[in-house]
Parts: sequence; C-alpha cells; structure tokens
Amino acid sequence: MPHNSPPAGTVFRRTDKHMSTTAASLGLIGLGVMGENLALNFERNGFSVCGFDLDADKRQQFAQRTQGLQACVADSLPALVASLQTPRRILLMVPAGSPVDAVLADLRPLLSAGDVVMDGGNTLYTDTARRLAALQGSGILYVGSGVSGGEEGALRGPALMPGGSPEAWPLVAPMLQAIAARADDGQPCCEWMGPGGAGHFVKMVHNGIEYADMQMICEAYWLMHNLLGLSPAQMSAVFREWNQGELSSYLIGITADILATQDPETGEALVDLILDTAEQKGTGKWTSQVALDLGVTAPTIADAVFARTVSALKSERVAAASVLQGPPLQPSTDAATLLPQIRRALLAAKVCAYAQGFALMRAADREYGWGLSFERIAKVWRAGCIIRAQLLGDIRRAFNLNPPIANLLVDPHFAGLMQTAQQDLREVVARAALQGVAVPGFMSALAYYDAYRSARLPANLLQAQRDYFGAHTYQRTDRPGKFHTRWNG
Repeated sequence: MPHNSPPAGTVFRRTDKHMSTTAASLGLIGLGVMGENLALNFERNGFSVCGFDLDADKRQQFAQRTQGLQACVADSLPALVASLQTPRRILLMVPAGSPVDAVLADLRPLLSAGDVVMDGGNTLYTDTARRLAALQGSGILYVGSGVSGGEEGALRGPALMPGGSPEAWPLVAPMLQAIAARADDGQPCCEWMGPGGAGHFVKMVHNGIEYADMQMICEAYWLMHNLLGLSPAQMSAVFREWNQGELSSYLIGITADILATQDPETGEALVDLILDTAEQKGTGKWTSQVALDLGVTAPTIADAVFARTVSALKSERVAAASVLQGPPLQPSTDAATLLPQIRRALLAAKVCAYAQGFALMRAADREYGWGLSFERIAKVWRAGCIIRAQLLGDIRRAFNLNPPIANLLVDPHFAGLMQTAQQDLREVVARAALQGVAVPGFMSALAYYDAYRSARLPANLLQAQRDYFGAHTYQRTDRPGKFHTRWNG
C-alpha cells in the first residue's frame, strides 16, 4: 500500500523511528484491552497502527506496550487522522451506544470521501443502520463488524463479521482477513456479511447462541452434580472426554479447564467458591427481543437469558429455598448409563439452539434483504469465536448442500442426529423434572423440537378463544377465508 507523510505540524508521539516518515495503515480509537490487543495483532501482521484514547493513561500504556513496533499514539483525533494513509481506515473499539455517536460526531468533519470507519464493538444492528443512513451523501464509508474471541482472540485471531457499506470491503478486507483466526483448512474466519447492519446482526445472534450453549453446558454440569454427586475434578474429566468427540468445542474445553482449577488459598475447587449469580451485557436480550419482533421461535436462547436473570435474585432464592419445597434428590450410582444420556441430550439441545439462531437470521434476511450466506456464516464461526465447535462443520455442509433450507432440524444429518438423541433428551428432562433440578435450556429445546415437528398444535383452540373474547376471527381447515362465531349465542 502507498504511504503518505503526515502534514507538517501534526502532534503525535511515535513509538518507532520508522514511523516518523511513514503514515499508518490503520487508526484505532479506544485503547482498552480489546483495542490494544487488536492493534498488536494488526501490527504483527504488517499493518502499522496509530492509536488514540481520551484516557491519557491508556495512551501512555499503549505507547509503552508498542515500543519498538510499527505503531504510534496520537494526542488528539485531528492528530490521529493526520497520521493515516489515504483513504483512511479507522477502527472504533469504544463502548456501544452514545460513545460511538460522540466519536463519529468528532471524526466526521476530519474525514474525506472514501475514508472508512469501522465499529468493532457489540453494537445493536439498528444503531449501525442508523449511522450508515446518517453518513449517506458524505462519501464516508461505514462498517459495523462483529468481533468474537475475547481478549485472547483479539490478540491471536478473532472471528470477524463485517457488514455495512459494500464499497468499504475491498479497502479493509486485506487487513481484517490478515488478523482473523484461521480454520483447519487455513481459511480466514472473516467474510463480508452484507449491507446495513448485517455484520452486527450476525454477531448478535452469535452471542444469543452463545448464551444458550453456555447455559446448557451449565445444566449438564448441574445434572452431574445433583444426580450423580460427581466432584468438579470428576466432571472435568468427563467434559475433557466429551471434547474429543462430536461435542468438541471451545466452550466444552474451557469448562473442563474451569472444573479442574483449584483455589490457591483453600485448595478447594474454585468453581465451588464462585457466587452463583451470572451477569450479562445485553446481546442475548437483544437476540430474544428481535426474535419476538420478527415472530421467530427462539425459546432456548430466551430461556438462557432468563436463567441469568433468575440467578441474579440470589437473596430471594435463598429465602424461597426455606419456603418452597420440591422432591427430594435421589442421586444415582449408574453413571455408566446417565452420563452418555446427558452427553447426547446436550448435543440434541445444542442443535436446537443453533437451529433457532439460524432461523432468526433467515427471518432478518427476508426482512432487510441483506443477502446473508448461512454457509459463509458457519464458515466464519469455525475458529476464533466463542461458539466455535465441530458442529459448525456439519452446519456449513447443510447450507452448502441446501442453501434455502427452512430449518437445520430438517437437514438429513441433523434430523438423523435428533432421531438418535431425542430419547436421551426426554429421559434427562424427565429425570430432572422428577427430582426438581432446574434445566430450562434442556426443557425449552425439547419443547421446541416437539412443537416444530408437530403437524398439528392446539393453536386452533387458542384462536377460537381470541375470537370468543375479541372477535379476532379464525381460519378453517375445510375452506379459505376469515370467519367469526357468536360463541355465547
């Protein structure tokens, strides 16, 4: 790429003597852990970076950490913009919401037509669409990109889901694909998702599936604890074994590591000393809300969100435990039977959660006309991201063989898997219910499967009720049209 010298009088600190005469490939605003690690990733892959943050301490830390590298730190936004090659490429790693709007307001008068601004935060996709609309006519190109993989992924290789101004993709593809994680076949886990808010929508759904996946793994752990009385160390060994087969995934792997970790102060399993209240940042809630807005059935994702909200009611739950009674636990000694059942139940429930997520993306694609490629999305999620799993190879093949498939559950491979594993899911849910162990993810996954496979549901009575009290009309099975009955004579 050509290098341009910054204008005379630009004020910024260089961290490498080579940067004094060449312009930076990328500007990065927001030097928190994610931003700093991404900057190091870009630099390691041959792209010089100039960073900026409102916090002077973070600027100083960035200057120290990048000493001797192809990097610099600017003291102001004008200095940052002046330090960049043209067309300028700027990545925002600031908190979602009003901070992004504030940075854009300050940046816009400093930029020119053809410059690219990328938002790499967990931004609501409608905000991305709104910002794209606001930049119409300015010539400034805007990209909303999902970034998954956490702090380590940012440094070593995340999964990236960019979308927005199509003209921006050729300008940012080389650098984004260079820093992305690589799948086993060597392909970068970064592809263009589509126009508008497509990139951030795909990342939002990724996080919704992540919520469900994490919840159901926790339920498998809780079943082993309550129904078999296994210790964390014993459960760690089980999850490590599961991670060698069809359940192989990042989340299963880290669960094995977590359960094997001892508290250095007490020698006890650290997981047993962690308060059972889970926090959230909102992407799972957004996924559930959007599913309701678009009329898509995604109960397992929503129940994973509700599981976190009920966990936050710690004091209420402690008080309720002394008042509300359930059946006595009767732990089993038959681990040889129950553990394989839990494994297959977890696999079946995970398939249902992925099916819900992809169904939601299909509905959004119909609504917004993004032209999403579900095979491409599964390809991007194979490495780098939190929900990377062996399962995604099968999902990719399903959409490659039949791109318009309505739901993953009807793909021959997954239909066969569910046929094999559904009874185990039923047995596990029944046993949990009879012994009073809360497994909302497993339960909702089973209900979703049974509802989706039902040619007839009791909604005929529901619609009759609606017509009875509100004259909402109904359709008949024997002839077309809308009908209303005076039910009470």
